[in-house]
Amino acid sequence: MRKIYLLLFTFFALLQLSAQDRVTQIREKLMNRDQSSVVVVAHRGDWRNFPENSLEAIDNAIKMGVDIVELDVMETKDGELILMHDKSLDRTTTGKGLVSENTLDEIRQLKLKNGCNIRTIHKVPTLEEALLHAKGKIMINLDKADAYFDRIYELMQKTGTTKQIIMKGRKTVEEVKKQFGDYLNDVIYMPIINLDAPGAEEQIEKFIKDMAPVAFELLYVKDTNPLPKKLATALSGRSLIWYNTLWDTMAGGHDDDMSLQSPDAGYGYLIDTLGCRIIQTDRPAYLLEYLKAKNLHE
Repeated sequence: MRKIYLLLFTFFALLQLSAQDRVTQIREKLMNRDQSSVVVVAHRGDWRNFPENSLEAIDNAIKMGVDIVELDVMETKDGELILMHDKSLDRTTTGKGLVSENTLDEIRQLKLKNGCNIRTIHKVPTLEEALLHAKGKIMINLDKADAYFDRIYELMQKTGTTKQIIMKGRKTVEEVKKQFGDYLNDVIYMPIINLDAPGAEEQIEKFIKDMAPVAFELLYVKDTNPLPKKLATALSGRSLIWYNTLWDTMAGGHDDDMSLQSPDAGYGYLIDTLGCRIIQTDRPAYLLEYLKAKNLHE
């Protein structure tokens, strides 16, 4: 019997080590500005099969091999941090009203809706629950979290996930340093740059000089903008490039919808022509299938 217990202990210990290694590998790929493959980000988790921002949506993203899951944070009336995209409960839950006007206990009584607006058995998780649930399994990009970041960092320390978190934002270099300070020793910060805005290239160079960010999230509406192609070369080896394929105006029309018709014209263009190595998508399974066929993802 002792031998069986020992074998079981060893088995589960190896599973935990494997999970921890997965996060370490993803983080190192980012920190090393690795160009050899493409990092996949699931927008609000795998919301096509489970409710967005649910533990189950995180689980399914992990199972399919996603590298980063994007999650949204909101605060309840009694100051608890939960996973929720909207300020209102109406779209994604069976409840009504603002998140800020409901306590955690009240929100716990609700059920999450799926992408077809159908009630499910799933419930709204707290941020702490999500951090513990995803610990060691997948990197996490927290959105809508700037306002609560001091408290979030305390939760990260409590759950042992400080090196598992990615933050992004449109702040200046000075604002980022002031707000995040020493947190940047653990937390990865990626600036969001609108390439259609005046001074975008200068803003990127300032970030590189003062912060050397791991990656930039770049946005542009049409391919008539020459800057995306220029940055494919200019940022190579310095910072990775992140594009969102959620809708057409985020990456010159090379979105998930275009990729369903022609993945080479959508995802392939971003990768081969624009040097993109991080893609946030609403179709993670489809993107992973494409990347694996191209030997761009394990």
